[in-house]
Amino acid sequence: MRRLLRTLAASAFACLLLPLGTGPSSAAAAVPADPTGMTSGFYTDPNAAPAVWAAANPGDGRAAAIRDSIASRPMARWFGAWSGDIGAAVGSYVGAADAADKLPVLIAYNIPGRDACGGHSGGGAGTPAAYHSWISAFASAIGSRPALVVIEPDSLGDFSCLSQAQIDERNGMIRGALAQFRDRAPNTWTYLDAGNPAWIGAATMAQHLDGAGVREAHGFSLNISNYFTTGENTAYGNAISSALASSYGYTKPYVIDTSRNGNGSDGEWCNPGGRRIGAVSQTGGGGGGAEMLLWLKTPGESDGNCGVGGGSVAGQFLPEVAYKMIFGY
Repeated sequence: MRRLLRTLAASAFACLLLPLGTGPSSAAAAVPADPTGMTSGFYTDPNAAPAVWAAANPGDGRAAAIRDSIASRPMARWFGAWSGDIGAAVGSYVGAADAADKLPVLIAYNIPGRDACGGHSGGGAGTPAAYHSWISAFASAIGSRPALVVIEPDSLGDFSCLSQAQIDERNGMIRGALAQFRDRAPNTWTYLDAGNPAWIGAATMAQHLDGAGVREAHGFSLNISNYFTTGENTAYGNAISSALASSYGYTKPYVIDTSRNGNGSDGEWCNPGGRRIGAVSQTGGGGGGAEMLLWLKTPGESDGNCGVGGGSVAGQFLPEVAYKMIFGY
């Protein structure tokens, strides 16, 4: 009921801004739905890996800190082949958030040839047709409920490891994904991932974003699973926006993953030691230019068999890494 009242109020206000004679269908087109205004804050997943681990290990000396500093914070849920029936998995997650009047953040991570350069998170749907079916079910499962969705982290930074035919195919899949969310999930804001400040120059990333259809997305995301400071990402995001404006005639808002950037980057991306959790999820950029700061990567989840996560696989929750990340050592 609270969400319904907020939505009706927002719609009524939007209609007041329209010229006389403009009908309801024009109102929907002129003023896109704002999922942040349809909810009472970000969703905290009680089944996130840190929460599950802390609940299962109450006698562990690290459990209280992990529960209070990580598990109790709103974070994104990643969805891929491991999610099983994607419609059921997404529907259950978004339904739980909707019942709590909270805004869920989801990450779609199943594009064919995933992580082509890094390799630690390789995989994805077997074919473009399989991906189309998967992402269609993903979007349909959200339906009219409010959500934020980041589409395929790293997919626009991997071009150096792809042929031009593979790049064209990937751009087609991402454009198709955006169309699915537009048509099937009207109260969802979508973001294409734009990597991080040390990966690809802003002008080149703007070109990649435009080629993948970011004009049809709500915005773009930065620093997913990386460690660069909010200030560094703000400068990079503003530079991308400027490049989009000068080269293509439009700009887009951006969000920053702050889950692990409290100590900044030491130049390594795969489980470096000495990192720290960053600013919690919030609207506004902490005084910078970002639209939101979000925990998109779960602190303590491994980047792969590397660094302080040696012997682990990508996505595996490592309580010792999580614990040290709380304190920055």
